[in-house]
Amino acid sequence: MSHKVTLHPAERSFEVADDEPILAAAIRQGIGMPYGCRDGACGSCKSRLLEGRVVHGPHQHKALSPQEQAHGLILTCCGYAQSDCVIEARVVPGAAEYPVLKLPGRVLGLERRAPDVAILRLQLPANQNLKYRAGQYVEFVLRDGARRSYSMATAPHALGTPPTIELHVRHMPGGRFTDHVFGAMKEKDILRMEGPFGSFFLREDSARPVVLLASGTGFAPVKAIVEHMQHKGSTRPTVLYWGARRPHDLYMNAWCERMARELPALRYVPVVSDALPEDGWGGRTGFVHRAVMEDLPDLSAHQVYACGTPIMVESAQRDFVADCGLPADEFYADSFTSEADKHDDA
Repeated sequence: MSHKVTLHPAERSFEVADDEPILAAAIRQGIGMPYGCRDGACGSCKSRLLEGRVVHGPHQHKALSPQEQAHGLILTCCGYAQSDCVIEARVVPGAAEYPVLKLPGRVLGLERRAPDVAILRLQLPANQNLKYRAGQYVEFVLRDGARRSYSMATAPHALGTPPTIELHVRHMPGGRFTDHVFGAMKEKDILRMEGPFGSFFLREDSARPVVLLASGTGFAPVKAIVEHMQHKGSTRPTVLYWGARRPHDLYMNAWCERMARELPALRYVPVVSDALPEDGWGGRTGFVHRAVMEDLPDLSAHQVYACGTPIMVESAQRDFVADCGLPADEFYADSFTSEADKHDDA
C-alpha cells in the first residue's frame, strides 16, 4: 500500500510505500530534502509532521528525542508513513538532481597522511558517468549488506580520465571497514559503492559570505567545495577553519595554505586543540568553533557549512545561532557519525 506525502510550503508531493522510509522515496523520485546519514543518527532530516501518521525505525535519541516526537517532529530517513501525510520540510534544489548509481571502485592507491588517516583513491568505471555535487558522499556496501559512508574529497570537475575519486579515511580500531583499509586492503582491490547521497553542498544562489568549518576528516567534503569554488571562479568571501587535536592531524595543511594563496576570497585558519610543547605549534589553539566565534562574533549575514564530529557540529550549530545571530536555516552540516556512535544511543 502506498501513501501520498506532501511537503509544505513547497507543496511538492510524492508516493511512499508502507515499508519504505519517506526520505528514500523522495530520493528515488528526484525530490531533494535535507539529510545526512540516512541512518537515524545525525538529525539533519528532522522535519515537522503537520498531518498524518508516521512510525519510526531504530534511531538515536540525540537525533530525535521522545519529547521532540511528542511535539510532532520526525526523522524522514527512518520514518514510515502510515497514512497520507503533510510534512513541513525544506525542499533542497539539487539534493536529488543526479541518479543514485551502484558501481564498483578499483583501489588505485592508499597513502597515509597522519597516524590514523589515509587518503584512498578509487578509479570509477567511465561508462557509468557518476555525477554529484561537491560535498556529497558515497556508501560502501560490505559483503553482508552493511554500509559505510564517506564524503568525496574530489570536486566533480576534477574526476579526470579515467574518473578517480579521493576519500579520507580515519582508522577506527575495531571498525570492520577501517581495519580492512588500514590492514589487508591493497591496490586493484574492488569495492562496491552506491551514490551520490547527501544535501551538504554549497548553496550557489546566495551571495552571503561563507564559513567552512571542519574537524578531522570532516575536511574531505570541504576540500571538494573549495575546489568547486575555485573552478567556478567564486568571489564570495570565504574563511576555512580546520580543527584537529595535534598539528600532524592537519594532514593537508600545505594544500589549504596554497589554496588560500590562489583564491583571493579565501582565508584559512587552522586550529589545534591538544598541541604539545614538542609540536612547536604557534597557531590558534582551542575548540575550532570557538575560534570562529572569536573572529566573527556577528554571523547574521553569513552561511556556515560544518562537517566533522557530532559534538563539534552540534556545538557550532547551538552557539552560532544563540550567540552569534546566525539564522538557523543558514547552517548546513554533515555530521560524521561512526558506527560506534550509532550503537551508543540506538
